[in-house]
Amino acid sequence: MASADTRRVANGGSVGGAFQPHLDYLRQELQQRDPTLLSAVVALLAVLLTLVFWKFIRSRRSSQRAVLLVGLCDSGKTLLFVRLLTGLYRDTQTSITDSSAVYRVNNTRATSLTLIDLPGHESLRLQFLERFKASARAVVFVVDSAAFQREVKDVAEFLYQVLIDSMSLKNTPSFLIACNKQDITMAKSAKLIQQQLEKELNTLRVTRSAAPSTLDSSSTAPAQLGKKGKEFEFSQLPLKVEFLECSAKGGRGDTGSADIQDLEKWLAKIA
Repeated sequence: MASADTRRVANGGSVGGAFQPHLDYLRQELQQRDPTLLSAVVALLAVLLTLVFWKFIRSRRSSQRAVLLVGLCDSGKTLLFVRLLTGLYRDTQTSITDSSAVYRVNNTRATSLTLIDLPGHESLRLQFLERFKASARAVVFVVDSAAFQREVKDVAEFLYQVLIDSMSLKNTPSFLIACNKQDITMAKSAKLIQQQLEKELNTLRVTRSAAPSTLDSSSTAPAQLGKKGKEFEFSQLPLKVEFLECSAKGGRGDTGSADIQDLEKWLAKIA
C-alpha cells in the first residue's frame, strides 16, 4: 500500500509543494499592498544589486596589484626595481628569471603594489610576459635612452608585442614608457623617443600585423595598432601611454641618489 507521501508525489506533488500555501499567501499580500510600497521595495533591491556588482568589480580591480617592469636587456630595469624598493645603488646583472617584492606607495602600509622585474633576454621576455600579464595593474616599459638610437628597432618590436597583449586584457593596465639613463650625456629625450617609436611602430603594424602573439587561442587581439589609414600615434590607442624621464643610477654616479621622483609619483597615482 502506497504511503501518503508517495501518493502526493504520484499526484504531481513534491517536497517543494509544501511551501505552495506560503507562496500563495505572499503573492496575495503583495497584490493587496500599496503599489507605491512595492515600487519602493523594487527600487531598494535594484540599489542593493548595483552595490553588490560595484563591489565585485572593485574587488577584481584591487586584486590586480602587480606592476610589470619590462624592457630589453641592460635597459636598467633591475636597478630601477632596487632603487624603488631600497633607494640604494646596487650592481646588477642580466637575470633569467623574475624578481618580485612589495612596494609601499609613499612609504605607507596603507597602499602597496607588487613590483615584478621580468627578464629582458629575447628568448625569455615574451614567456614571462605571458605568465604575469593577467595580474598587471600597470606596465612600465623601460628604455635605455643612451642606447636608444641603435636599439630603436628592437625596442619597437618588443613594445609592439607588449601593447598588443595589454590591449587584449579585460582590465587594461596603466602603461608607462620610462626613458631611463638620462644621466648619460648622449641620452635621448622622452619627446624624441616617443616620436621615433611612433614612426617605427607605424612601419611595424604593416609588416607585423599577422605576427604571432603570446595570446592564447581564446583571446581576441586587435589586428593592428592605431587607426587604419593614419600615421600611428600613441593617442590612438584605447589605453593611455605616458612617457617620463628618469635615471636609476643618478647624476652623481654609484654613490648618488636616483632621479626617479616622477616614476614614484606615477606609481602613487595608479595605486
